Amino acid sequence: MNAIELLLAKQEIYEILITYCRGVDRLDEDLVRWIYHPDGTDDRGYWRGMGSDFAPFVVNRLREANSCTTHSVTNVLIEVDGDIATSEAQIQATLVRRETDPVVVDIMGARYVDRFSKRDGRWKIDERTVVLDWHKVETWPVADAPIAVDRFVHGVRDQTDPVYIMKTHRTLR
Repeated sequence: MNAIELLLAKQEIYEILITYCRGVDRLDEDLVRWIYHPDGTDDRGYWRGMGSDFAPFVVNRLREANSCTTHSVTNVLIEVDGDIATSEAQIQATLVRRETDPVVVDIMGARYVDRFSKRDGRWKIDERTVVLDWHKVETWPVADAPIAVDRFVHGVRDQTDPVYIMKTHRTLR
């Protein structure tokens, strides 16, 4: 594999990592399912099984338990060996619990430890293990923001979110 092919493989794998974040934060079951090969697995301690089964589970769980979530990927290390790759990606997840007063938020630092393979020209996950490094619970007092936030475009947890609208507009041009 030459340097350009290696960079392209790493970029495709990185995009799969962040696609997962969009999928769970927008509650997009199809997008979460898309990152796994059909026989790909996921191990989160509280849930173990096929990635295709994890997609509806996690989307439904987040929809029921949280009013909003943000998953962020940092410090990604990807090692490629032919059509097999491994990666370690640090993540931070912020999950705002539903219907709490005051607001209760779970914040966790973890790592996605993944094995990928390239099949039919596409990199996808064969096996994911989520390693929990730390977790904390915060209570957020109700307070006004230092700037007016009512005019911001607000995120939506479905395909009416601005990112999907922008994507549709790009496609139509």
